[in-house]
Amino acid sequence: MVKICECIMLICFGLSWPISVYKSIVSRSTKGKSPFFLIAIITGYIAGIAGKLMGGDISYTLVLYVFNLLVVSTDLILYFVNRANERKAALLDVQ
Repeated sequence: MVKICECIMLICFGLSWPISVYKSIVSRSTKGKSPFFLIAIITGYIAGIAGKLMGGDISYTLVLYVFNLLVVSTDLILYFVNRANERKAALLDVQ
């Protein structure tokens, strides 16, 4: 039952991250994004993965941790790409 509850939690979190990535791609904006928050989430997923590996609990929940880690990492990369584009646009507006 513990693994089922953990999977439900990971699935619920995992549903929101692709939406966040989609919004980052479409909006091309960093508004509403916090790199510190994303890094905190990434750190949590890394800790979850490490806990699973150290505990020898190699199961389907590990796949969900890795998936979520990859999607949040993608959102962090998009944050920096969008920030660079915003800075370029601001420089062009000033000139």
